[in-house]
Amino acid sequence: MTIMNRPALDLYQDTKIDLATVLRTLFDHKGLIASIVSVFLLIGLAYAVLATPIYQGNAMIQIEPKKVGIEGTPEVSNKPMSVSPATTEIELIKSRAVLGKVVEDLKLNIIQQPNYFPVFGAYMARTFKPTTPGALAEPVFGLRNYAWGGELINVFQLEVPEALLGAKLTLVANGADAFSLFDKDGALLLNGQTNQTVEGNGIKIQIATLKARPGTEFTLIKQRTLTSALDYQSRLSITEAGKDSGIIYLSIQDPNPLQAKTILDEVSHLYVRQNVERSSAEAAQRLEFLRSQLPLVRKQLEQSEQALNAFQAGAKSVDLSIETKSVLDQVVNLDSMLSELKLKRVEVERLYTPEHPTYRALMTQMGQLEAQKQALLKKIQALPVTQQELLRLTRDQQVTTQTYTLLLNKSQEQDILRAGSIGNVRIIDNADANVEEPAKPMKKLIVLLAALLGVLVAVTVVFLRQAFYRGVDNPEIIENLGMPVYASLPYSRQQERLDKNSQGRAAKELKLLSVSEPTELAVESLRSLRTSLHFAMLEARNNVLMISSPAPASGKSFVSSNLAVIIAQTGKRVLLIDADMRRGYLHKVFGLQPKHGLSDTLAARLSSREVIIATKVPNLDLISCGYAAPNPSELLMHDNFNKLLADLAPSYDLVIVDTPPILAVTDATLVGRQAGTTLLVTRFGLTSVKEIEACKRRLGQNGVVIKGAIFNGVIRKASTASYDCSAYGYDYSPVRK
Repeated sequence: MTIMNRPALDLYQDTKIDLATVLRTLFDHKGLIASIVSVFLLIGLAYAVLATPIYQGNAMIQIEPKKVGIEGTPEVSNKPMSVSPATTEIELIKSRAVLGKVVEDLKLNIIQQPNYFPVFGAYMARTFKPTTPGALAEPVFGLRNYAWGGELINVFQLEVPEALLGAKLTLVANGADAFSLFDKDGALLLNGQTNQTVEGNGIKIQIATLKARPGTEFTLIKQRTLTSALDYQSRLSITEAGKDSGIIYLSIQDPNPLQAKTILDEVSHLYVRQNVERSSAEAAQRLEFLRSQLPLVRKQLEQSEQALNAFQAGAKSVDLSIETKSVLDQVVNLDSMLSELKLKRVEVERLYTPEHPTYRALMTQMGQLEAQKQALLKKIQALPVTQQELLRLTRDQQVTTQTYTLLLNKSQEQDILRAGSIGNVRIIDNADANVEEPAKPMKKLIVLLAALLGVLVAVTVVFLRQAFYRGVDNPEIIENLGMPVYASLPYSRQQERLDKNSQGRAAKELKLLSVSEPTELAVESLRSLRTSLHFAMLEARNNVLMISSPAPASGKSFVSSNLAVIIAQTGKRVLLIDADMRRGYLHKVFGLQPKHGLSDTLAARLSSREVIIATKVPNLDLISCGYAAPNPSELLMHDNFNKLLADLAPSYDLVIVDTPPILAVTDATLVGRQAGTTLLVTRFGLTSVKEIEACKRRLGQNGVVIKGAIFNGVIRKASTASYDCSAYGYDYSPVRK
């Protein structure tokens, strides 16, 4: 058995997807996920409610096999068909020949609609219920140019010049059945009255109905017939019920159910009418051909009769022998059959290819009859010349007579077919639309899809945040950098509320968690830090403790002030120095408004003893930052700072110096040279590993060693709940979210 080496095993473990961790991560961001899903749900609900309902009209048409002959025998074809016959009919229905005529008949190329207020105007107009017939909804917010319910317009005629085809025109109701028409730039085109044809600027318009308040605007657009036909071609849905079923369903969707029904009715009836006309035209074409042949055959008949009479008169022979007459009857019969088969061949050639069995059987039958005819003609050659000539003339006369009779019968048959042609399609179900149940929007499905999309987006956002998340959320990561973690301070909701409540209070009130909530878990963790700090500073060169952080908002001032209070409560004398001479605010935390501070003593304006302020906490003194100095770094580099610490440190058990962030300015580096112990405050989920490493590197280059770290603002997360933080003075179990 081969043992996998350690690096390969670690790589394998790192690339595995831990489902439990994924679930814990999602649980940690449940608030964010719920917020995103809620937003998507609200959007879905709003769309489902406000979206204009779309109704669907449906119709059914049956396509029957074509019928041949006066008996209406169904046309049967054994041709191999690559597509269903209904496919051809479907394309015919969607052709511009049909839809273009529908557009023109129903004036679908004239778009006419009221202007509604964006987003919810159409919804209010739909839901408006007039108290009296013909009543109009009251304008909302006094916006009279929008339609709010009950408005109606019916354009009977609209003709525009080529330049305005497809352009948006605005019609404004003026009251008393008057209106004005404007172009897209707001220029007046014409004024007019309803039920009157008005012309001007190349426009011809007639409004049949106009019901609206004065000032209400309507949109009019005259499209090209082709444009509208192509639009309805894409909107019209036609499907076959089943392969070779001959049943096709027509459907179209429209906001107006009556409009959808009207369009489908017009499409289906126009298609059936065109089908009948096509069938009738086919019969008429055959009839025209037959009628064109009748005069020619009749003339041939007359010529054959004259030739026979002339021969009989010249030869003084008026009759044939019995044998010759028998042969003649057979030949005439064969010629009649061949003539009928030739006519039939014309029909068969229109339906079948020469390789089709029906066509080949017909040609075989004609070949057999032709062979019989040739055999009889050989017998005729043995007859006397006079009898042969008489037989030939008699045969021509009889065959021509039968051909003429056949053509006359066929002509009458086609005439009957043309007059009674009904086509091979019929409407099974007339168009209708369900006005109670719109086809769109499908509200339940939309809400469900919105929720699913919200979940998908929320999960994506969570994992994207995790992918770019660089904040430390485990104290073990800090220790792996060679920096011990002395305490993990839980995030305090009490401190958050204390900061908010203190904004409206007097400036003299304390904002210290260790004073207002001494039993808070964060305070207990600071007490644990106090104990750890006692042993950590045993070997320090002085009793000066510098507390800093890599970046702002890490909580170093919170740690400095509350740690100073907790140590002072044990009876030790503590001096807290606010070395942030740019943005220091520790005096506000203690409810003080000092006139002087650190900047004053470093500038040699006051002595170190004169800037010390006694706080409300026993044994705790404060040196505030003082007035903002233009050169804080230069002041800290001066020997006055070293003298300040040398003068005050012996008078106190502990001196805590709160500095600006290390990576922001160089102040912390200057203070760190004078401090015997340096602690770094890191923020849970905010401070990154690179920032901690940069702090160590910057301070190390200046001879300052970070003694340890304080992990501040720890929030209980399911994804990190498995970490053992009891060693850092913090138990996750009682943390309140």
